[in-house]
Amino acid sequence: MPYLGSEDTVRELRRALCNPNVQSDQLRYRSTILKVIRAMSQGVDVSGLFSEMVKACATVDIVQKKLVYVFLCSYATLNPELSLLVINTLRKDCQDPNPMVRSLALRNMTNLRLPSLVEYVEQPLTAGLRDRAACVRRVAVLGWAKLHNLQPNSEIDAAVVNELYGLLRDPDPVVMVNCLRALEEILKEEGGVAINKPITHHLLNRLKESDVWGQCEVLKILQRYRPQSENELFDILSLLDASLVSPHPPVMAATLSLFLCLCSSLPAVSLAALERVHGPLLVACGSVSRETRFTALCHIQLLLRSLPGLMGAHYKRFFCGYAEPAYIKQRKMQVLVELVNDDNVAMLLDELKGYCTDVNTDTAQAAISAIGRIGRSYSDRCLEILTGLLGLKQEHITSAVVQTMRDLVWVCPQCSDTVCLALEGCEEMLQDSQGRQALLWLLAVYGERVSSAPYTLEVFIDGVRSEASLGVKMELLTTTMRLFLCRPAETQDMLGRLLHYCIGSDSTSGFTYSSANVLASSLAAPLSLSLSPALSPEEFERLWMQRQASHADQGAEKLEEEEDYVCMEEQIQCPAIPHCSPQSLHAAMQLVNIQTLAFTPPHTLPWRVYLYTHTQHAHSGEAPRITLIVGELLYTGEASRRVVEIKKGTEDGDVAEEEAGLSGRVLVRKDGEDEEVKVTVKQKPRDDKALKGFLSILTTVLHTLSPENN
Repeated sequence: MPYLGSEDTVRELRRALCNPNVQSDQLRYRSTILKVIRAMSQGVDVSGLFSEMVKACATVDIVQKKLVYVFLCSYATLNPELSLLVINTLRKDCQDPNPMVRSLALRNMTNLRLPSLVEYVEQPLTAGLRDRAACVRRVAVLGWAKLHNLQPNSEIDAAVVNELYGLLRDPDPVVMVNCLRALEEILKEEGGVAINKPITHHLLNRLKESDVWGQCEVLKILQRYRPQSENELFDILSLLDASLVSPHPPVMAATLSLFLCLCSSLPAVSLAALERVHGPLLVACGSVSRETRFTALCHIQLLLRSLPGLMGAHYKRFFCGYAEPAYIKQRKMQVLVELVNDDNVAMLLDELKGYCTDVNTDTAQAAISAIGRIGRSYSDRCLEILTGLLGLKQEHITSAVVQTMRDLVWVCPQCSDTVCLALEGCEEMLQDSQGRQALLWLLAVYGERVSSAPYTLEVFIDGVRSEASLGVKMELLTTTMRLFLCRPAETQDMLGRLLHYCIGSDSTSGFTYSSANVLASSLAAPLSLSLSPALSPEEFERLWMQRQASHADQGAEKLEEEEDYVCMEEQIQCPAIPHCSPQSLHAAMQLVNIQTLAFTPPHTLPWRVYLYTHTQHAHSGEAPRITLIVGELLYTGEASRRVVEIKKGTEDGDVAEEEAGLSGRVLVRKDGEDEEVKVTVKQKPRDDKALKGFLSILTTVLHTLSPENN
């Protein structure tokens, strides 16, 4: 977005650029152009100065030319017609005796990126390939790649391709590498540069002349070549030998990749190459650059898979530094696990134990996980450390330790006795779902050996209504069933309560989840509900009572419409919905972003529920419109059901006992009668489609909560 006052800024800059006194003073003129570039970099739209800047490029001052070319390349696509005025100046500069001016003109001629100017650019680029200055040839080679990228469907003259192949033998190494890059771009559909034996040996012999990234480019392209004989293969490997131990990690990695590609049929040579690179990789692990260190650690991990224990003597190089970022610490710990042996296990475990209390929770949990992986080979020492960590009574540490113990006993069942003793009291510190699931799994498998297992399960079952994780609920059900099989006397009552929650009337929220989510997702595009901003009970009461008096005498389904306000009443048939538990109703409404502020207890008359939500409805071609809906559910119980007491042992009781459940009561419907809940909603500002969508969602939720539908 342009800055405020940009029009005044552009007007002042135009006045200065057109001032003859400024144009005659080279320093003042350059300073004004610099102000234009500064304004452009700050977001000011200075495209209106294009014609004035075109005039400014006709100068012998190289600094001024660079500034003007930056401006022209930025705004050329917005002024394609005026850009034609620049071409003559650029073509003239391509013949300047100064090679810096020639290279600058060629570079910016291709950076204009206008298809209409291609015919004017080809001749200077062709001449640039034969220029005596290396800097001009570098730009010209890449210019052909830019030209092809600008018009990918056009065919470049075969003579140009042949000339680029010829420049692979240019005495300047940068020109040689630029030719490889340009040919890769131009011949992409044909598979890139055609690599043969003369080109391969030429590139290898001149490899040391290129910079780091040039060497990487050459080594990557050489992976396509396949030696014709074993003697040629070893000649190539001899040429690559020095690069294999290069102090530059990118060159070393690219050389190793080429080594492994060439020696795929010679495993002994590949292993020898892998052994030689561990020195440069260790050096890279101490690099100042964090990115280089991380990349080197990743390479070392891959290397250790082929040669386990290769760097066992250098394990101290992978100890974590205090100021290192968490991702490097975690990668180093993974490497340390691969290097553990009988000689260093004590020191490594002591080092990892110190990381378990790191201020970064991810690092601490990664250290605990690393100890668990070492525990597969050295279980006694690791279990001693893990048990000690439980005594710290910290949530994230306890959760990670319990998960690690679960994974450990899975592969090392002999550790189960120690783990069972350590589980006592852990449930008090577990707050995350992963830790609770791990604890429940351990209780399911070893519950008969944990004395406090039934009491631990009782804590989970008592709080199952407030449990948000479906995984924990499923694990809890499985654990309770398994524990019941081995300890039935202690678990029977808890299992009954849990099963009653899972299949009883109080679990209707579980059935609501799927249908409500489906409804919400089906309406997600045109309508969405939101609980924010939150509405306090006082604000709700004020809004609800604001126009209550004016609507007191309106009948059912009466719609009063005003310009910015609407009040609607409807009757919804919902069998037994007033007898639903408040917790289930609240949870079901929350799933579709409807907030219940107050409700009366079930089985009371009249039964009321007050609720609110915010709707966001996207009208066609308009911005989404947000409205507030406040509502009341009212059930008076005038003509619905009669309650019949069931006495067990009677004939009627035997018939209806299954329906009565644990309450000892059954609801019997009178013929031709349905329960109706009166729904009163008030919306501001008015949006009829959003209101109908809200009523549709509310109706679906109420019908889903009905026990007859479940």
